[in-house]
Amino acid sequence: MASFAELRSKIRRMGAIGPTQVILIVLVVLLLFGGRKIPELMRGLGRGVKEFKDATQDDGKAGDDGDKA
Repeated sequence: MASFAELRSKIRRMGAIGPTQVILIVLVVLLLFGGRKIPELMRGLGRGVKEFKDATQDDGKAGDDGDKA
């Protein structure tokens, strides 16, 4: 029977993404969307992340002002 430390080590290794998996994911994305569509998708993703950051920063500032008043 495996010890707790051995099981934890196996679980950690299962969660790691290696270079082979990254290459496979990139190839699947290329096949699904094509080379021309990927820059559009990444641009949209970047805009979404930027909007999310701006919204969370605005919420944090509003919460700080409310505490002081």
